[in-house]
Amino acid sequence: MEEATEQAVEAAAILGFDPSDPAFRADPYPHYRALAAGGRLQRTDIGLWVATSYELCDRVLRDPRFGHQPKNGGLWRDIAERHRSFLTLDPPDHTRLRGLVSKAFTPRLVERLRPRIEALVDELLDAASGETDLVSALAYPLPVIVISEMLGVPACDRALFKGWSTCLARGLDPDFLLPGEEIRRRDDAREEFGAYFRELAACRRARPRDDLLSALVRVSDGGDVLSEDELVATCVLLLVAGHETTVNLIGNGALALLRSPEQLAAFRARPCDAPAAVEEVLRYDPPVQLTMRAALDDVELEGSLIERGRLVLLLTGAANRDPAAFRDPDRLDLRRYAAPRARGREAPHHLTFGHGIHFCLGAPLARLEGQIALRKLFERDVALTGAPLAYRENLVLRGLRALPVTL
Repeated sequence: MEEATEQAVEAAAILGFDPSDPAFRADPYPHYRALAAGGRLQRTDIGLWVATSYELCDRVLRDPRFGHQPKNGGLWRDIAERHRSFLTLDPPDHTRLRGLVSKAFTPRLVERLRPRIEALVDELLDAASGETDLVSALAYPLPVIVISEMLGVPACDRALFKGWSTCLARGLDPDFLLPGEEIRRRDDAREEFGAYFRELAACRRARPRDDLLSALVRVSDGGDVLSEDELVATCVLLLVAGHETTVNLIGNGALALLRSPEQLAAFRARPCDAPAAVEEVLRYDPPVQLTMRAALDDVELEGSLIERGRLVLLLTGAANRDPAAFRDPDRLDLRRYAAPRARGREAPHHLTFGHGIHFCLGAPLARLEGQIALRKLFERDVALTGAPLAYRENLVLRGLRALPVTL
């Protein structure tokens, strides 16, 4: 108990809030609002800069003077060079690697997956009835199956990923929030994941197939290829990022609609507006709550000097509820992105997928999976059971451990 209390005090001194507080886990947005009352940009007791406003977070995300280098000295997380994916790199390495992978995630290529995703959702929902956990019945298996099939991972191996992915998702949080045992599990999972993909890549070199892993193995762009370490880091990133955020999108979105009968009725009345509904749930209760940037040079921000190498914590979950950017931000409003001009004001894009050069590569796939899953789910009778809800302990990713419903 004493160790947990000390950790909470340390986290609050670094972040400006205590992410272990049960009230914060249940609903972080009032805590963000209280923090934002102290200013759009604040410096915590330990020297971390925290941005809470939409305008400021959006500006930093687009500003090339902020990135992921130089190294942060271990305040947040140190990653061995061979494990770094393009998510944590700056140009020109980021540009090269993202360009090689992005061909698989164009909106046109993702749209071709629609029939398969439709069939999977029907299959998963048909297998669930009565009281069920919507996370384990739909939100988790759907994106895991989709990204596994894209990569070419054998169906018999998917069960291996659940433990590894859970450890790596928790490992996205800063090291100072993680007990030593969790850090060891994260590091072990990364090594085991890497060894798995090295072996699978070797199989694809010997016997190529029509899948993303085979394409990555042979990919070449003007003579430029992925190194072995880059290939493995990219595969791990695609599998973890390709499903963890979508699990939370579906779970958080379903819960938000079940708690808003008026909005749920509107959703059922106009299922063709599913794309706009998904944008609103992504804004309202985003699966990714924050991101980090480091100043690549000395930068002046809001009248304060951000020295080279200093970290800025961008609370995008707070920015998505910024009243200066969004009208009635704490209200779920499925019309917000459906007909903005007809309402006299166009809602700004949410920051859940980021902005700038690091805009989420998998956004088209996550959107499509979320649209199909929520539309088909609410073609059926669904109700919360009334059982208590618990969120996972993650800070960066926000999602339910389970969502008990009657289906």
